[in-house]
Amino acid sequence: MAEIDGKLTRIGVFYDGNYFRHVSNYYTYQHQRRARLSINGLHDFIKSEVAKYEGVDSRYCQLVDVHYFRGRLAANEAEQRNKLLADRLFDDVLMREGVVTHYLPVTPTGEKGIDVWLALEMLELAVYKRFSVAVLIAGDRDFVPLIRKLNTLGTRVMLLGWSFEYMNDKGEKMWTNTAQSLLEEVTYPVLMSDVIEDRTRRGEALINNLFMAKKESRLSVETVALPVNSVIGALTGSILALKEGYGFIQCTEYPKNLFFYHSDVTNRDFNDLSAGDTVSFEAEPNEKGHSAKQIVVFEAK
Repeated sequence: MAEIDGKLTRIGVFYDGNYFRHVSNYYTYQHQRRARLSINGLHDFIKSEVAKYEGVDSRYCQLVDVHYFRGRLAANEAEQRNKLLADRLFDDVLMREGVVTHYLPVTPTGEKGIDVWLALEMLELAVYKRFSVAVLIAGDRDFVPLIRKLNTLGTRVMLLGWSFEYMNDKGEKMWTNTAQSLLEEVTYPVLMSDVIEDRTRRGEALINNLFMAKKESRLSVETVALPVNSVIGALTGSILALKEGYGFIQCTEYPKNLFFYHSDVTNRDFNDLSAGDTVSFEAEPNEKGHSAKQIVVFEAK
């Protein structure tokens, strides 16, 4: 049995927020589950997995620190993109679950420094709080030096990672993969995509609880249904077809149908759209013609 402090296995959890959001979007829009990952369900799963690997009763496995790191848009820009309320709703979820948030501003050149901040915070807290197990939710090989440092402290590390194929906002097939070097360095590697797809665990409450109920999923994170914008795009068309996480808009102004991605819809959840819905949008040139951005769905009369 692993050495524990006073029979309590102390667990620290650290989220790469952009990675977690990307994975949650995949299950919401491009996986048959059509639901977001549940923070509460994930924490229950972590305690169960740690108990299994450590050989202890799950009652003695407790999350003593949970931290979430992500770059975030400035308030004005988030409001212009209809994301401000969604950000606040997700903050409410994190607060309810006792998660400490760490945000850095997203600049015109992208997000800088958040991974370094996560690594420094995780290492420092492992030193001072002496976690029995530190859990990292990430997939980037850049975290390998962090894992090696934690290993020198004697901190056992569990990694939750995913591997899956998805469609990006340009209509290209992409692959999200957990770095093999990361899996090899940690004490307890858990490839969550395999766990979720494991047919022998289908129907298991612990696995099903990794996902929000559909009603909760609609009202969380980046997908809250917002009122119709007072500012309407210059172009009007109708939704021609919907696929897994993307779709096409038909517009008389363009000979080719316009591709759009789930995150381009501003006032509806993508999963609530239907072919034939009337929309306004802005057109943006791309390699294949044009794509639709800032899509507003009109209320049916």
